[in-house]
Amino acid sequence: MPEYRERLIVALDVSSSAAAQKIVAAVGDTAHTFKVGMQLYTAEGPQIVRDLIASGRNVFLDLKYHDIPTTVAAAVKEAAKLGVKMLTVHAAGGGKMLRAAVQAAEATNPNTMVLAVTVLTSMDDHDLEMTGVAGQVEDQVVLLANLAVMSGCHGVVASAQEAAELRHQLGKHFTIVTPGVRPAGEAHADQARVVTPADAIAAGSTYLVVGRPITQAPDPAAAAKAILADMRPRAHAS
Repeated sequence: MPEYRERLIVALDVSSSAAAQKIVAAVGDTAHTFKVGMQLYTAEGPQIVRDLIASGRNVFLDLKYHDIPTTVAAAVKEAAKLGVKMLTVHAAGGGKMLRAAVQAAEATNPNTMVLAVTVLTSMDDHDLEMTGVAGQVEDQVVLLANLAVMSGCHGVVASAQEAAELRHQLGKHFTIVTPGVRPAGEAHADQARVVTPADAIAAGSTYLVVGRPITQAPDPAAAAKAILADMRPRAHAS
């Protein structure tokens, strides 16, 4: 299990390289891994990924690939060539797509982890039903996580509200990346399934993705350190 500082992923949900680098500098050595998502990647392209990696940071490329297997495999190959630590695909793309993604990563850069997104943390049971999927979010998360593991993915992206059940059913030997993490008292914004850092670690999450509570704080490094402090005690007790 990586140390706590390695388990915190800071989300660079901004629109320019300058803004992203300002956050990275402000966070300093408090975190080593940074998420580049659709907003920043669309604005700046792969150069921001290259720059972060060249500076010694790890990159979680969160573009949630979801297309036919050949197209996804080609995209994963390019991401793996960049040297990203982790990337995301949608588990709903099916087993063929997931296997193609894993094979492309392994052939290009075996150190790149392929993570399958299960159900977005902005969704609740009603939202899921509106997409034609009956039942509870947790059931769909477990179903898609099983598919991801069987297809060779290194882990999944899921809310900590489902992490405990995933650990119970699938064991310890895979990665759970949890977005929607908010310190106690923070606004939930557009997240529906939210937990605190302590609860996420206790539930079995491997990595926590935190954006606004750090990046919009007056002192991002201090905010990140507070989250690390919240992660530690419960993890030792779990």
